[in-house]
Amino acid sequence: MKIEYPIRLQSYLAKSGMGSRRSCETLISEGRVRVNNKVVTELGTKVDEDDIVYVDDILAEPAERSYYIALNKPRGYVCTNHDPNETAYARDLIDIPERNLLFNVGRLDKDSQGLIIFTNDGDFANTVMHPSSETEKEYVVRVDRDLEKKDLDDAYRGLVTPYKIKSYKLISKREVKVVLTEGKNREIRNMFDILGYEVKKLVRIRIGKVELGELQPGQFRRLTSAEIRSLEEGAGR
Repeated sequence: MKIEYPIRLQSYLAKSGMGSRRSCETLISEGRVRVNNKVVTELGTKVDEDDIVYVDDILAEPAERSYYIALNKPRGYVCTNHDPNETAYARDLIDIPERNLLFNVGRLDKDSQGLIIFTNDGDFANTVMHPSSETEKEYVVRVDRDLEKKDLDDAYRGLVTPYKIKSYKLISKREVKVVLTEGKNREIRNMFDILGYEVKKLVRIRIGKVELGELQPGQFRRLTSAEIRSLEEGAGR
């Protein structure tokens, strides 16, 4: 990951595995970033190679290499890297020496499972998560009672405000594949709740062209060059 200096502080932080550029801008605005022992809150600030940058008490250092990893997150694990109320972190399942540099691209809530991508490349994360990319996310959803086609059609037409699905395919009376492109917080659970269903199981099986495939819960793999390129180019499938 070659860096040309001077570089904007938020980009420097993103390349140091501190999160997407957007989340790094929040860190700066909150006054949590110090450059050469001075708190910096100006987003336009640039840093040079010999500057020392800290987020809270953690030294930010750009990695020499970018990592792109797909994990099958089990139920019960959280996608944040720090929460005093939690003990099971999804990132801890990725057994590589550079694990501490990684952060999740998007999220899966604690009660959901399936595909989640981790990286230390903030620019890549920002591209994948940005609404303009319209990256498809596909889920298998199991509910507590028989599904009614009218309810799914309403969700497809955007009548279940503020949620909308891109497409769906029934698997059985109580199970359906759902494709989204937005990814609002707990979108699927909230949408089915509005429709009068309780989600019993939620598994993400695809992000763009990256598929969960044969990965078992807790297992991870590196993305292929083709998968990385497809996500960087945006679009769904």
